[in-house]
Amino acid sequence: MSITELHGGSTPEPLTPADAPAPAGRRTPAWAAFLLRLHFYAGVLVAPFLFVAALTGLAYTVTPQLDRVVYGDVLTAAPGGPPKSLAEQVAAARAAHPEGTVAAVLPGTDGATTRVVFAQPDLGDREHTVYVDPHTATVKGQLTTWFDYTPVTTWLDDLHRNLQLGDLGRHYSEIAASWLWLLVGGGVVLWWRRRGIARTRVRHLLVPDLSARRGVRRTRAWHATTGIWLAVGLLFLSATGLTWSRYAGGHFGSALDALRAGTPEVSTSLTGAPPAGGGEHQHGSAAAGPADPATFERVLAAATGAGLTGPMRIVPAEDSGDAWTVAETDSTWPVGRDRIAVDPVSGTVTDRSDFADWPLLAKLSSLGTAAHMGLLFGPVNQVLLAALALGLLCVIVWGYRMWWQRRPTRADRRAAVGAPPARGGLRGLPWWALLPGLTLTVAVGWALPWFGGPLLAFVVVDVVLGALARRRRRAAPVSPAPAGG
Repeated sequence: MSITELHGGSTPEPLTPADAPAPAGRRTPAWAAFLLRLHFYAGVLVAPFLFVAALTGLAYTVTPQLDRVVYGDVLTAAPGGPPKSLAEQVAAARAAHPEGTVAAVLPGTDGATTRVVFAQPDLGDREHTVYVDPHTATVKGQLTTWFDYTPVTTWLDDLHRNLQLGDLGRHYSEIAASWLWLLVGGGVVLWWRRRGIARTRVRHLLVPDLSARRGVRRTRAWHATTGIWLAVGLLFLSATGLTWSRYAGGHFGSALDALRAGTPEVSTSLTGAPPAGGGEHQHGSAAAGPADPATFERVLAAATGAGLTGPMRIVPAEDSGDAWTVAETDSTWPVGRDRIAVDPVSGTVTDRSDFADWPLLAKLSSLGTAAHMGLLFGPVNQVLLAALALGLLCVIVWGYRMWWQRRPTRADRRAAVGAPPARGGLRGLPWWALLPGLTLTVAVGWALPWFGGPLLAFVVVDVVLGALARRRRRAAPVSPAPAGG
């Protein structure tokens, strides 16, 4: 492809040192050629998934504000005198919602209403939540919730996770998370190599080279430099998003279990039996029969006496002979994640799990989840996530613009988009790098199925297309040489 074609058929601009062609003796390493081609194909084919994930994630960042606008009268309580007893509040909620069983109670704190969650078989994984003013024990409203999320937050969460398509839609978000780390890491390596060889200062990696007034080089400068600035944040989103994806998340959970590094459970058995396994992010369990409102008051007193503070979630036992659980639910830094089990009859604490004693990986997973959801640092967290989403949208648009700007425009070679980078990178790799590289790729592909499967498909299709192209070239008739004197 000529320089004229690279710039869309216009007169070429002077090359900067970073864009100058390599000397005749220097060839692009095979690994760099392969990475460039993989980055191109992944960018073209996976970028639509990333674009949708960034767009829906951007919408999700404002859910706390949307909740206050839409449900402010239900979620907040007016300042008043001393709060009523929790037993009175639960009784008021039960009177307003006689169906179902109480699955959990979240006492109101810091101006929030008390939430009494009711489980009903006909709701599936949804629940009914009754909101009670803690100062007057009057019911302020009812909502159908999911993991304590309001309907608006639930809808936007489903949109981001699965496009409102259920388990089928979860594949899209896992594809995005599975490939984001490679696109970001590969882009950083390629940009470092492109600019670092001629200009070793890091400043040149962080500031776009705008010496070109227009064309693909100017677009590439914005695309690459913005990607460099966003790299750490995007890698974080990729890693944390994978931890609760459908397949890679399952492998991650199994690895935590094998390493005994998962979230510790508190034992609800009053006979000393070990607790059933489970994760940290669970629905409340419906008690066996209606729970006495006075028991909630007794269990809350035991929790505060044990040192639990801030927002809490009280969950009745599934069986009448088991302990109830109380968990701190504060996701802002410093987080409150301590949990206890309480004998509902005597009010004594029977087991305890403090966040400070969790395994390191369990702590990091919990904190990463909170940060990914925009909760860990409050509004600052939301602003950072919104900036990452907007930056990723720009990087994707610039990437597609480069693809269009690189299209051949000569009359005899006109095309709608630019050609992919030259193939042959795999064939040029040294033999000693193929075996460990293949082993690592298989291992990563197994851990991240929506990375391994598409990668295998990319390679197979590319090899087939290359073979067909070589066959066509061999079959093409050779033009006779012109007669000359």
